[in-house]
Amino acid sequence: MSKATTTRIWVSALLLAALLYSLSAEADCVLPAPPSHIPDGSSASPQEMLAAVRTFKQYNDDVDEYTKCLDFQRRRNLITVDMLETSRSSALNTLATIVGRFNEQVRRFKARTT
Repeated sequence: MSKATTTRIWVSALLLAALLYSLSAEADCVLPAPPSHIPDGSSASPQEMLAAVRTFKQYNDDVDEYTKCLDFQRRRNLITVDMLETSRSSALNTLATIVGRFNEQVRRFKARTT
């Protein structure tokens, strides 16, 4: 093989690898996992409740970033409108459910401490 042919093959391979990497990096929006533990408001310490508040705020921020990523993917035509709506709806429903459970524990905690 000539040096020119070898160079073209290497350049083509590098361009292909860079393209595949950039597509995979753009196409991946990772759905955040919800917090695995919700403290029991009837027995949790104030420190446990504050730690949970920080965890839930971070989860809310992570879901927000996820939905922004989905919007970006849609603008780039990497996902369909249906995929966008389904993924967003699922993430927001999970967020609402888990935050609702946590809020119930916050009410129990506040009732206990007042």
